[in-house]
Amino acid sequence: MFFAPPNATQSDEEPTNQRPEDTIMSDFVKVAALADIPAGASKLVEVNQVRVALFNLDGELYAIEDVCTHDGGPLVEGTIVNQCQVQCPRHGARFDIRTGAALSFPAFEATNTYAVQVKDGEVWIEQPE
Repeated sequence: MFFAPPNATQSDEEPTNQRPEDTIMSDFVKVAALADIPAGASKLVEVNQVRVALFNLDGELYAIEDVCTHDGGPLVEGTIVNQCQVQCPRHGARFDIRTGAALSFPAFEATNTYAVQVKDGEVWIEQPE
């Protein structure tokens, strides 16, 4: 399975001799076993010194940077509301888990999102820069 943020676009680059899954996987890093993140759960991972919150929303996995853009609160510790939003535990700002968009005061800026892939029971995410 491959899940990408809504703003992901396809490349117009020339094809290579690599298989598509090899090209895709080269930009990703394994972060967890799928069994570690049951539906409705979240998990914190760290990649390249970036804290990333993984969320399983009814079987679809999403990865967002684990930071409230209002004051740096840990979103992985927040409450999932309205089936696709996380509410920051510090001041209640809400973010769309699927897109990273800030949805309520006091946050105004989106948090970063990362594409997610599941292969052979392993969860891989796009490497943060």
